[in-house]
Amino acid sequence: MKISIKLGLSVLSVLSALLFAQHALANAAVHLDKAPIDASNHESLQRGARTFVNNCLNCHSANYMRYNRLLAIGLTEKQIKDNLLFAGEKVGDTMKVALNPEEAKKWFGVAPPDLSVEVRARGADWVYSYMRAFYRDETSTTGWGNCVFDPVSCKVSMPHVLYQLQGEQIMNHETHQLELSKPGKLAPAEYDALVGDLTNFLAFMAEPAKQQRNHLGWIVLLFLSVLLVLTYKLKKAYWKDIH
Repeated sequence: MKISIKLGLSVLSVLSALLFAQHALANAAVHLDKAPIDASNHESLQRGARTFVNNCLNCHSANYMRYNRLLAIGLTEKQIKDNLLFAGEKVGDTMKVALNPEEAKKWFGVAPPDLSVEVRARGADWVYSYMRAFYRDETSTTGWGNCVFDPVSCKVSMPHVLYQLQGEQIMNHETHQLELSKPGKLAPAEYDALVGDLTNFLAFMAEPAKQQRNHLGWIVLLFLSVLLVLTYKLKKAYWKDIH
């Protein structure tokens, strides 16, 4: 029995080591650029919301996000209704899509995931780098590759929905770098800014109350600091006759 237990533990140790090594190699193979996240930049968040609704919300839902949450980034209800609601939704509704998940699975091989907490799951840097790493790959089912999504095969189920804005990139297999082969409607810096705004909004959407929570945290720390000083002075007053 002891031999079996030791053998089982050894196998688990080996498997754990292999999984850790595979994860480390995958992360090492992909360089992630720093995403320009700024929850206080309402203009960036508003531009990101516009990009998300016009391009992402056709396939991807955000079922944990309500449109009225956008009031927190400086939009009014009228602006939300006029610019972000196109199919009779109400301001209090969640960001749903009409796309049938089963049909989407037939078209793309997998149903498009909900993006409500994508940044929390993958990280803002991953999302920012992923949206800028599509390149033409005729061997892929979608016609696109993305090594951020899969560092090994570089295959991706999602087509590059923003290619008209970014243009088309190709992979230089000698340098393993992406090169712009066909310019899009936006200059590279402009496209990076657009994706930065989109990522910023996705980060806000993943944690809409984060900035408010951080602000409240500083207030609590300030209160505790003042309380500490008062408590220390009270302690000295109680013990002054003894000392």
